[in-house]
Amino acid sequence: MEQQVTVLPDIDGIRVITCTGEYDQETLEPLRQAAAQAAADPAVRTIVLDVSKVVFADSSMLNEMIQLRHTGRPLVLAGPLPPQLNRLFDLTSAHQVFTITDSLAAARTL
Repeated sequence: MEQQVTVLPDIDGIRVITCTGEYDQETLEPLRQAAAQAAADPAVRTIVLDVSKVVFADSSMLNEMIQLRHTGRPLVLAGPLPPQLNRLFDLTSAHQVFTITDSLAAARTL
């Protein structure tokens, strides 16, 4: 599956960044750019990262999610978390750090 980052139109100050495919140190730049733009936009009050279509993520993506969490805006992960990403979260106890919803629709309501 090809790696792709899509930024959906903002609705009520919520920026949705959708991630599809595999993410590691070599393929993370589009996500970094989208995250930086969201963090720099004063109209964005909540960032939703849709990770439901991620098939692989290593610690570099987890680190980017942690950095995004520290931008001063709420970060919500829209799932469900794919098995590989869920395993990474289990190994690192990241479930305790992030707000994770079962769907993009649910993430938009927080």
